Amino acid sequence: METAQLEFGIEGENRLPVVYSAESDGSFLLSMLPTVLIVGFLLYTLRRGPTGMGRTGRGMGGLFSVGETTAKVLKDEIDVKFKDVAGCEEAKLEIMEFVNFLKNPKQYQDLGAKIPKGAILTGPPGTGKTLLAKATAGEANVPFITVNGSEFLEMFVGVGPARVRDLFALARKNAPCILFIDEIDAVGRKRGRGNFGGQSEQENTLNQLLVEMDGFNTTTNVVILAGTNRPDILDPALMRPGRFDRQIYIGPPDIKGRASIFKVHLRPLKLESIIDKDNLARKLASLTPGFSGADIANVCNEAALIAARHLSDAINQKHFEQAIERVIGGLEKKTQVLQPEEKKTVAYHEAGHAVAGWFLEHADPLLKVSIIPRGKGLGYAQYLPREQYLYTKEQLLDRMCMTLGGRVSEQIFFGRITTGAQDDLKKVTQSAYAQIVQFGMNEKVGQISFDLPRQGDMVLEKPYSEATARLIDEEVRTLINSAYERTVTLLMEKKAYVEKVALRLLEKEVIDKSDMVELLGPRPFAEKSTYEEFVEGTGSLDEDTSLPEGLKDWNKDREKEKEETTDEQIARQITGGIPF
Repeated sequence: METAQLEFGIEGENRLPVVYSAESDGSFLLSMLPTVLIVGFLLYTLRRGPTGMGRTGRGMGGLFSVGETTAKVLKDEIDVKFKDVAGCEEAKLEIMEFVNFLKNPKQYQDLGAKIPKGAILTGPPGTGKTLLAKATAGEANVPFITVNGSEFLEMFVGVGPARVRDLFALARKNAPCILFIDEIDAVGRKRGRGNFGGQSEQENTLNQLLVEMDGFNTTTNVVILAGTNRPDILDPALMRPGRFDRQIYIGPPDIKGRASIFKVHLRPLKLESIIDKDNLARKLASLTPGFSGADIANVCNEAALIAARHLSDAINQKHFEQAIERVIGGLEKKTQVLQPEEKKTVAYHEAGHAVAGWFLEHADPLLKVSIIPRGKGLGYAQYLPREQYLYTKEQLLDRMCMTLGGRVSEQIFFGRITTGAQDDLKKVTQSAYAQIVQFGMNEKVGQISFDLPRQGDMVLEKPYSEATARLIDEEVRTLINSAYERTVTLLMEKKAYVEKVALRLLEKEVIDKSDMVELLGPRPFAEKSTYEEFVEGTGSLDEDTSLPEGLKDWNKDREKEKEETTDEQIARQITGGIPF
């Protein structure tokens, strides 16, 4: 700059001063900081990979392993066996057959049968879908690969399809094997919902899963199992035969199934010496209608905890009864402060339920009534529902009347109503809408059925017109009013009985069936109360656990056994000197 100014003859105040300095103000480093941070983050990612991934031991690791599957290959790491699974014998047979397909394919191929590609286990939560898969892993002598549906979805675009491809490559490498995808609804939801015409990462992952399960990439000797409690939201293309050939529904166990599940969970418990486990399991099964396998496991654990809380040497039947009440009604609150007037109202409310049910033919038999608060409720009544799958209009009406008995009793004895009937009214409303909208039990609406939305589902439009909606609302109100009037008539006739039961409740706080018989006399209708009465006429007291002939040796490789037997015979002939 100085040389240039000299050459051009610039002098005096027109010349630009030039100053030299050996110090820096840091502006250069600040300008470089973003670049350094970005480079550092990329190096860190390359070395460690995304959060939770780490190095899988397969491939290059880091960013290059994002597309690798997170599935686990299990061989001898699970101690759950089929003897630990009860209450779903039919589903167990289906799963045993899948293992038999892999071990002895010739048995089926000789008849021209093809090995099914997979099965999807559906059913309510807690019924044993994942437990059945664990038992399969514990029993099968073939590799068992397990992965969760949500593990396919990541923040990176394209990771889901890459992981699906890698998963099936891993399965083909370990064939013959069983591949289990738990909670498949996370990746298998119906396409085209809420994406506004665009393709989402979940849809791309599902498309890749469909391709891998179809005939484009054939998987030899790989059986795919999947589990979900929401089969209604799965894509139809995923459910069709050729991908999942079988749908295995695992519902709540019946009374025989519950007895079998209780036997499994009673095994490790320390019971009183006088208790027979089989009889106890049957009695508890009759006291727990509608319980799932998870509920039963919870009851057995709660009974052990209650026994330990009271420093008992062993668990007795009373502990199990307290555990059932704990699971159904919630925690007992003996110290909750109730005003005398509130306690009296609760007693008459529960007495109204008990007396209405006692004199209604199709109501559930009463087991126990309590005015000790439990959970959110101020009163508690335990009934013994029948093992019933079909209900008539008359039976549903009797149940509605029994449920309304508490509100009616308050109206009769106090001339006012309280908020205590909220849960009762909710149940009555649900039952009335189900009868009219789903079961076609109304003459004006007719023999039609619509799906009611599940709790929490977003309803954008109703499946029927406004005129039909208005008619349904009117008929629901008419049905509930008629049930209410019928209950009023019944309890006005039995008013003295309601007062007797309420006074006994205020005195003892808890009354059972024997108290009801003492106060009201025997119930005028026949009812079943023991396990033997419930299962009478069904063929046997216990579940049928026999195996078909083709599955007697379901977990043995017969071809391999034949080869070993032949080798042994040859060796025996050689050592014995027998010519052949």
